Amino acid sequence: MEPFEYNANPGRVIFGNGTLKKLPEELKRQNLTSPLLLTTPQQTSQGEALQSILNGQIAGLYTQATMHTPANITSSAVAFAQEKKADSVVSIGGGSTIGLGKAISIRTGLPHICIPTTYAGSEMTPILGETADGRKTTRSDPKILPGTVIYDVDLTMTLPADMSATSGVNAIAHAVEALYARNTNPIITLLAIEGIRALASSLPEIVNNPSSSSISARSKALYGAWLCGTCLGSVGMALHHKLCHTLGGSFNLPHAETHTIVLPHALSYNAPAVPEAMKKLAGALPCSDGDAIKGLNVLLEKLKVKRGLKEFGMEEEDVEKAVEIAVSNPYWNPRPIEREPLREVIRRCWAGEPARANL
Repeated sequence: MEPFEYNANPGRVIFGNGTLKKLPEELKRQNLTSPLLLTTPQQTSQGEALQSILNGQIAGLYTQATMHTPANITSSAVAFAQEKKADSVVSIGGGSTIGLGKAISIRTGLPHICIPTTYAGSEMTPILGETADGRKTTRSDPKILPGTVIYDVDLTMTLPADMSATSGVNAIAHAVEALYARNTNPIITLLAIEGIRALASSLPEIVNNPSSSSISARSKALYGAWLCGTCLGSVGMALHHKLCHTLGGSFNLPHAETHTIVLPHALSYNAPAVPEAMKKLAGALPCSDGDAIKGLNVLLEKLKVKRGLKEFGMEEEDVEKAVEIAVSNPYWNPRPIEREPLREVIRRCWAGEPARANL
């Protein structure tokens, strides 16, 4: 066995059905009495439900969380939190709301409790991605990690099929890159494989029967998302995540959908350099026949997701600009970054072609 280092991120997880009702107890445990609730404009009803559970004892409800955590929204939210004398932040939603909660917390020192309603995994990471002037930058700091995460399976029961699919593949992407991370270790590998297996088996059932998907499938998906998010928060990422941040932040592409499209192509690029990781991944993907790229292509077909960035507004001439941005900041990847193969990766992502292992 290769030598390794393993750092467990601190954090408290409450998982189950109906766990939202444990929020008052959790706030009391931390001696917090005036939380600022965060949502997107589309999820204000969930914020209002939280307000009801807390008997109206909140500092305020901020409902402007936005994709890619724009700096101007964060400034507005911080000012609102200070004006309302909040002593904590509670974010309920997906990556946009959790990202805003992290941004407020790291700037103010307020404790952050988050309640995920998707499978994105941001809640388990000490990473914050923020956008300013058309560029998305990320930073990592242990203080960014939310102190408590409440996973309530009931909140995911009405997550639309298409969002369940892309959010779930977004989570799988964290675990895939964890398998070949520079600082990976046996514990993270176990979590990654278990997380991928849980999501790859549950997501097709959710997509095929969105209105009657079982609590079992939803529980398994949320469990898988937690494990995959833990992977993202514990080890470094590589080409896939770099591309997704470049594409999402620079061209305002939707986060989970971009991850879903890019993943098989980024994996195709790295495949020659990570044969052991490819073998383990293939074992976790149904119908892979020992070929991880085939397994991912099959999964995406089952999930009926869009495969081309052009379907979300990216223009063909943006491919070259994306290549320039992606190669401008050096970063670790198991295979050295080469401009021409990378251009082909991005072109295939734009065009919506199936992934092929010929890069």
